Amino acid sequence: MRRWTAPAVVAVVTSLATLLGTAPVAATPPGPAVRSGVTQPIFSYADAIRETVYVESSVDGDRDGRPDRIAADVIRPRATALGLRVPVIFESSPYYACCGRGNENEKKQAVTDGDPSFFPLYYDNYFVPRGYAVVLADLSGTRASEGCVDLGGPNEIQGAKAVVDWLNGRAPAYRNDGSAVTATWSTGRVGMIGKSWDAGTVNGVAATGVAGLRTIVPIGGPASWYDYHRDGGLPIQPPWPRPAQMFDQVNGRPAETCADSRAVLETAPDDATGNYNSFWAARDYLRNADRVRASVLLVHGLNDWNVDPEHVGAWWDALGRNAVPRKLWLSQVGHAEPFDFRREQWMSTLHRWFDFWLYGIPNRIMSEPVADIEHAPGQWSQHRSWPDRRATPVTVRLGSGAPDVSGVLTSGPVDAATRTFTDDPAQREAAMVENEQTVTPGRLAFLSPVLTRPVRISGTSYTRLTARVNDTDTNFAVKLVDYGTATRVVTGLVFDNGVPAWSEGLVTLDTESCWGASTPADEPCYRETAERTAATPYDIVTRGWLDAKNRESLLVESPLTPGQTYDFTVPLQVDDHVFPAGHRIGVVVAGSDPFWTRPDTNRAQVTLDLQSSSIRLPVVGGVASLGF
Repeated sequence: MRRWTAPAVVAVVTSLATLLGTAPVAATPPGPAVRSGVTQPIFSYADAIRETVYVESSVDGDRDGRPDRIAADVIRPRATALGLRVPVIFESSPYYACCGRGNENEKKQAVTDGDPSFFPLYYDNYFVPRGYAVVLADLSGTRASEGCVDLGGPNEIQGAKAVVDWLNGRAPAYRNDGSAVTATWSTGRVGMIGKSWDAGTVNGVAATGVAGLRTIVPIGGPASWYDYHRDGGLPIQPPWPRPAQMFDQVNGRPAETCADSRAVLETAPDDATGNYNSFWAARDYLRNADRVRASVLLVHGLNDWNVDPEHVGAWWDALGRNAVPRKLWLSQVGHAEPFDFRREQWMSTLHRWFDFWLYGIPNRIMSEPVADIEHAPGQWSQHRSWPDRRATPVTVRLGSGAPDVSGVLTSGPVDAATRTFTDDPAQREAAMVENEQTVTPGRLAFLSPVLTRPVRISGTSYTRLTARVNDTDTNFAVKLVDYGTATRVVTGLVFDNGVPAWSEGLVTLDTESCWGASTPADEPCYRETAERTAATPYDIVTRGWLDAKNRESLLVESPLTPGQTYDFTVPLQVDDHVFPAGHRIGVVVAGSDPFWTRPDTNRAQVTLDLQSSSIRLPVVGGVASLGF
């Protein structure tokens, strides 16, 4: 087992007057000040050094005969010009020009001489005065960086890794005039952070095992780009973007420069079958999780159906197998940053996290519970393990029940019986899960008795469906549903004054809070948010999908023999959910799920053998806690 240690504790400087510029410059530059276990804002933000450098990557993604140069904007305390060495908070993003970062879509800005004047987000405002440098690099092929976008592939990962190498003296970099520039001011200790695509880059760089990357903070990021674009062998369904569309959204190079790269993104993913192949393997960071040498603070929304919860589950488990020091936040919102759903607690946690892992300050953050989980709006609790070590797989069977009503869920035996549904490629998700007591032709619903006690699941649920199909292929969609009215965070498709919109579970308020120092060009104030809540009659807790032809492997397809009985395993997305007393647990089995995945057009008839079909739930406390 690998031993993990925090970096050595830095010396604390006592000459505050020198730090503030009110005394003559000392021969030895000042270092950070620590009080109450955290670094203090003693360095001038207004006078910080701001510069753009171009770091040489190890790849030639645009095939122009020379290594790509990655544009990296740097802001660091002025004392670094006097010999102070500081750790670095680093983000690499494709969104600095096209789309912006954060809830307010901030983009990079530069002054006339080309030096950066505005750094998106709050990292610079908050952490530079506390003795950190912040580096924001344009992802390969975006904004000012050379290379080509390749959707989490080698170009992007090696380009971002090169920045870490430069900060450790292992890669060259140049100014705009072509002169060489070194990061002599860097301690070499780097913490990467980012959300969404940025977080995928964080995971990918960590999986290279690059030396100097001490910690990472991936927020809602993919662990495998295959799992971002596929579910159970099924390609995602528009309006969810395909790889070439994502290229078009962020590309910053002339069309002809990266035409070959775009063509690869158009064809190599193999939309025709949805199978896993070498293209996806090159973008699967789980394969190299054993190389991760950085600690991890992982953040994800349990209702994030942009980067599905399976990513956090798979990455968390892979890191655990490698004994990586890790902590976790799981919220009830969707694809959102913790700065926007739990701001004050997040800033305190992130500050202490970076202080511990980059400055070695003994603040005991790693002695605290491993997981912060939100089970209901604003109701957070801390847990010593995740998934909860008390969770035991409980097999719940799908029973037939009365002939003209939905089926039942039971942990006991069931009679031999079958139930049949017909795949409806136009059926919407709401039609699958609503009117749960009614038998409908396009789905099967199974309901528990009314719960007499709360039931918590923690981990991944697996559905085993023993079925015969009257065609060579079909799709399966499985929903685990909490039936019972409660106030919940509202995510997904909503209607504001009759206009459809996508909700990540937050509303932006008119008030602001400020986090850090400012200049006229870059202030640290951001609009506050609140969770969007409503009383709803049910909650789709988690989902799972499967292409029947991929029942044996995601690498190859195996058509069905019509009428033959098969076992299909449909894993559901990882979750941590409490079903309240008075509610029912529901399992809905259907075919095509056209909002999420590419529908099947066969309209196959599926007959379930209920005696052999079940769902395995990770119930905290086991079958005794289930209560039925």
